[in-house]
Amino acid sequence: MSSPAPASCCTRRIPSRDPTTTTGDGPVPYQHSFPPPQGLYDPRHEHDACGVAFVATLTGVASHDIVAKSLTALRNLEHRGAAGAEPNSGDGAGILMQIPDAFLRAVAAEAGFELPPPRAYAVGTAFLPGDDEAVAKTRTQIEEIAAEEGLTVLGWRTVPTQPDCLGATALGVMPQFAQLFVAGSGKRLTGMALERVAFCLRRRAEKETDVYFPSLSSRTLAYKGML
Repeated sequence: MSSPAPASCCTRRIPSRDPTTTTGDGPVPYQHSFPPPQGLYDPRHEHDACGVAFVATLTGVASHDIVAKSLTALRNLEHRGAAGAEPNSGDGAGILMQIPDAFLRAVAAEAGFELPPPRAYAVGTAFLPGDDEAVAKTRTQIEEIAAEEGLTVLGWRTVPTQPDCLGATALGVMPQFAQLFVAGSGKRLTGMALERVAFCLRRRAEKETDVYFPSLSSRTLAYKGML
């Protein structure tokens, strides 16, 4: 029986990045390389990714200031956004936030429906097919799936957009955006019970209809679009 190989034999050599960086005064050496494999970490899995910013408050009080700071952070991450030859068509961006209950109650009232207490309804932004006929068909299908999952559709809200800032490529594939509001049918669902059923609705709708939901939840709301 052969003896175990020493640990150093199993260590992959990870090439360092360029050991110099250039300034106006000439190259300045610096040391930068990935750490060696250890535990569950393997430097082979290192890769570039989209920029992400996280903004929170220690007060536990919901505030629009958090959203404003998040949008500032998003603008400061513009250099991480993917864009091609057409600068106003790219991969887009998004923001995930705690459900703004007061705001949603106001816009729901404008749309002609009322919301139950917080955490007793779920909301998500639907990316619907472009033409009105397809949108109507998809909405009907989603409402039927919701009923099968024990949910009632409280209403739909058209999300305001600014398509005039988009390039031709983005405009060519732009969906219609609408927020879907659902709640439990018959008995009130809250918390994780509602989260589970909303997840089932989201997954079924995405598989059985022509729709995409960045989120559908009673806790968080994701906005996504071109920036």
